[in-house]
Amino acid sequence: MNFTPEANNLTEAVNYLDTLITAVGRNVTVVVLGIAISYINATMVHTFNKHHIFRVNARYILFIHLVFNDMIQLTTSISLFIFTYAFHTIYVSICCLLVLPATLTTLNTPLNLAFMAAECYIAVCVPLRYNYICTAKRTYIVIGIIWAMSSLSVLPDVFILLATEPLEFLNSRVYCSRDTVFRSTYSLKKRDTSHIVFLVVVWLTLFYTYFRILFVAKAANADAKKARNTILLHGFQVLLCMMVYVQPMLIQAFIYLFPRGLSSIAFLLFIINQILPRFVSPIVYGLRDRTFRKYFKRYLCTLNNTPSV
Repeated sequence: MNFTPEANNLTEAVNYLDTLITAVGRNVTVVVLGIAISYINATMVHTFNKHHIFRVNARYILFIHLVFNDMIQLTTSISLFIFTYAFHTIYVSICCLLVLPATLTTLNTPLNLAFMAAECYIAVCVPLRYNYICTAKRTYIVIGIIWAMSSLSVLPDVFILLATEPLEFLNSRVYCSRDTVFRSTYSLKKRDTSHIVFLVVVWLTLFYTYFRILFVAKAANADAKKARNTILLHGFQVLLCMMVYVQPMLIQAFIYLFPRGLSSIAFLLFIINQILPRFVSPIVYGLRDRTFRKYFKRYLCTLNNTPSV
């Protein structure tokens, strides 16, 4: 077979075009999904703000905090995804501004789910004390505790970065991810420890609340059965959250099995880890609730000025 420079240039052009089309297609897919999910989430936040009945209920306050947290997480993770494709590397300082909120909100999600499971447990197993325990004020205190716990896990990485890395590194460009910015051995060990502690606490909470509610549900209590199913969905979403924590190991395993498919593997894991959990939240916690669904339908297509209730 004859091989000429013209044929080589044509092959390179075709490969470059395929790569460009693939990159554009993936970015468009991610952005479209992000806009769709953000629109639904923003409509839910609008519904919550328009009606007093939701603003004084602990269940809806925790739910809307989860939605708001997902909006921040989705925005930062999609920005990182696009910057990675567009520039491949970015300055460490800019990367930190994107990685910190993404990491904080990622840690917030399982903690929020644990407190939502606890709220279900109180509503079903301690109904007479529910209005005393689950007040709006205490719920906002719980949200503050969630952010404080996540911050105590993440902010030390910034101080370790400033103390251990040379100034040249701070002014350099890197492939933006948590491990490439906070690359100190101390940060990596602390990250693994905090992930383990968070997940153990969350899973123990889910198991305890689920089995306590399960015993109540045997008495044919419809609310208890619904709460039991909700906690199962909490568990499913925590499993999705755990994918982020084991992502480095999954990537290494997939690279070993499919050494030429790194780009496709990274894109698939991004959809599973970052997009899918954000898609599940509105369906599980918003549309399953009759009261919230009734008001939410009014605003889904057009944001009108329906009087508050």
